[in-house]
Amino acid sequence: MNGLKALATTATLLLAATNVVHAGATLDGIKKNGFIKCGVSDGLPGFSSADEKGNYQGIDVDICRAVAAAVFGDATKVKYTPLTAKERLTALQSGEIDVLSRNTTWTSSRDSAQGMNFTGVTYYDGQGFLVNKKLGVKSAKALDGATVCVQAGTTTELNLSDYFRANKMKLTPISYDKSDESAKSLEAGRCDVLTSDQSQLYAQRIKLAKPDDYIVLPEVISKEPLGPVVRHGDDDWFDIVKWTLFVMVNAEELGITSKNVEEMKKSTNPDIKRMLGVEGDRGKDFGLANDWMAMVIKQVGNYGEIFDRNVGKGSPLKIERGLNALWTQGGLQYAPPVR
Repeated sequence: MNGLKALATTATLLLAATNVVHAGATLDGIKKNGFIKCGVSDGLPGFSSADEKGNYQGIDVDICRAVAAAVFGDATKVKYTPLTAKERLTALQSGEIDVLSRNTTWTSSRDSAQGMNFTGVTYYDGQGFLVNKKLGVKSAKALDGATVCVQAGTTTELNLSDYFRANKMKLTPISYDKSDESAKSLEAGRCDVLTSDQSQLYAQRIKLAKPDDYIVLPEVISKEPLGPVVRHGDDDWFDIVKWTLFVMVNAEELGITSKNVEEMKKSTNPDIKRMLGVEGDRGKDFGLANDWMAMVIKQVGNYGEIFDRNVGKGSPLKIERGLNALWTQGGLQYAPPVR
């Protein structure tokens, strides 16, 4: 009997120690500051860019707004830091930002050796090529000997090298720190082709003087799952950012939108009642208000809403849902249940 008591005591102490390790230092700091420090891109339409008044918008921006709605009940409680591809990871590692929501690819090395946790996938992407129609190229297989503009500090550089080597083609890469610089070089004729994630190519194309003169070639040469990132070592914060995205995906699947969220609180569906805080206590699990999921949906929207208005049919980019459709509609977007 004494042995069982000793084991129970040991288990209790271990559990207490575990809780101390994951005490939520990041979340404590955020609440003390009164806002979330969000790292975004240095200007990518549809994903994160500032308008003439300095207001940020885009699907990556909406993720940070949603997390602020979860934590504070106020989606405006965010401070945005524009970062280049080379700066972004260091900014997160150093604590300059609380979360990186900036078209960043989930890879094994970033998720382990570089001390980061990816919280999910906001956009399933793949690397492609943008060329001027006058080049007369219809396929990436015809790019042997091309001069290629590429952004420095990205997975794109290695993918480019691997693709050309695998297809026994030669290239001359020209690296730029900023995506706008690489796009301007393509427009000026300093390179034959621009390579990046296809989403970025569509975003850069609409910024060119004559976007209709350029086409995105059909080949997709890599997997680029893009999503928010937090530092290792704070499970409380990791859970909040992760489940904010999951809530938005589940909300779309359940038909809950920013416009009908109050009406949906009257639903008899147990999944909806739990998500909107009508039943159970999903807030306690995260150290948040019981209606935090409802606040996310009401103030920012479900996943389909943020996709459509920023990069989809309701935006200048007009990107099809494709892989980013819900799993029930032939896509990959699938979230664990709120339960």
